[in-house]
Amino acid sequence: MKLHNYFRSSASFRVRIALELKGLSYEYVPVHLARGDHRKAPYSALSVDGLVPLLEVDGEKLSQSMAIIEYLDEKHPVPALLPLDAVARAKVRALAQSIACEIHPLNNLRVLKYLVNELKLDEEAKKTWYRHWCRQGLEAFERQLTQWPATNYCHGNTPTLADCCLVPQIFNAQRFEVNLDGLPRTMAAFDACMALPAFQKAQPSACPDHVA
Repeated sequence: MKLHNYFRSSASFRVRIALELKGLSYEYVPVHLARGDHRKAPYSALSVDGLVPLLEVDGEKLSQSMAIIEYLDEKHPVPALLPLDAVARAKVRALAQSIACEIHPLNNLRVLKYLVNELKLDEEAKKTWYRHWCRQGLEAFERQLTQWPATNYCHGNTPTLADCCLVPQIFNAQRFEVNLDGLPRTMAAFDACMALPAFQKAQPSACPDHVA
């Protein structure tokens, strides 16, 4: 398997976590988003949407982090990243999508660049935008967690798809100095995840293309 990704991309980070949790080996292929390498050859010839991550596996090219993770979960079901129970599975997907579909699209790199380059926002205004939408989304995430009894992770006592999404979002929130106070269940799940080797190996600072 080849994973085309960028160390700071939260969507890429999600897939790296899933691969590490499942103990799957892969070739790390860096694509530097900040330099625009995702829009240039040779990557532009591989990726029809010009985004990361992209997983090359068994002659196929798979895009979109959530789809990639569910593919990995179906092909390599142990350890499972989605519960067997249908209701629990729906709740875990809802948690994951509240980050991947609600928080992340408002705050990804191309949106932040548009705010600066086209709308002429200064750096502080850009950060204010990020902090507002990230905090609002994490508060909603916290409310979702309180719907069921506390566990070590987002759901149950092993990491799930929700944790694969949560950890990269918290990394980005910390980078943008988002206020994370008053999110006890969210931060407890994050801390539990970061105690595991799989999450440590997948984090940006462990990536070969990492820069300070």
